[in-house]
Amino acid sequence: QVRLVESGGGSVQPGESLRLSCEASRSTLDYHSIGWFRQAPGKEREGVSCISADDGSTYYADSVKGRFTISRDRDQSTVYLQMDNLGPEDTAVYYCATPVMNPENCDTDTSRPARYRYDFWGRGTQVTVSS
Repeated sequence: QVRLVESGGGSVQPGESLRLSCEASRSTLDYHSIGWFRQAPGKEREGVSCISADDGSTYYADSVKGRFTISRDRDQSTVYLQMDNLGPEDTAVYYCATPVMNPENCDTDTSRPARYRYDFWGRGTQVTVSS
């Protein structure tokens, strides 16, 4: 059974950094890609980044390219999201999840909502960026 737990959120000022963690149950990262998503109040959940279990390929939303970096530590069974140069637009609850279809590869088909393409959502961690 896949279990994902997010942590590392907090309140920071614009321009500062945070590192989020997605701790996965044992062996999950061997077979499951992990995606990071965020949801701001009144908005749809949007994809932020993903790392593939198959070959470690990484994907980023245009809004975070150059600022966010996804990585994984198999020994710690954890996927990280390093977020630099944060801005108020990054304020949201951040979640991690794994693809429903073909979990070894990231599902980047944004034509369908994330809730249909990903599963085993954690409870999320709040990120607030404000001066």
